[in-house]
Amino acid sequence: MSLESILLGISILLLLGVLASKASARLGIPALLLFLLIGIFAGSEGPGGVEFDYPRLTQSVGVVALIFILFAGGLDTDWASVRPVLWQGVALSTLGVGLTAVLVAWFAIYVINFSLLEGLLLARLSHALMLQLSLLSSAQEMSA
Repeated sequence: MSLESILLGISILLLLGVLASKASARLGIPALLLFLLIGIFAGSEGPGGVEFDYPRLTQSVGVVALIFILFAGGLDTDWASVRPVLWQGVALSTLGVGLTAVLVAWFAIYVINFSLLEGLLLARLSHALMLQLSLLSSAQEMSA
């Protein structure tokens, strides 16, 4: 595959991402959902048929994207409105994470018959997914 083809594919995906972001604001659909659909259609199992098997590159790009999201969210946050409810939010989020992890691990171990290690891993992965969805939802609400 030539460099021009790769750059064209990346350009098309970026253009679709921008269009999805604009469409999500107008339609009231979460942008993350549209981004996931674009990824599914472009991926190896979709009509796009793009093969991508570089887990380290994927992790690096994901970490950089998460850093950017957190940085932008921190810059856009009005701390005067956050300060009065900061400790209640921290306590509630910590309790929510702990309770969710315990319930998911219990379900995985006793209902699905996972081992203890597998149950804890599933609980951790479900927490990571919820955290990412929460951060993306918050970032979208702040930008709207």
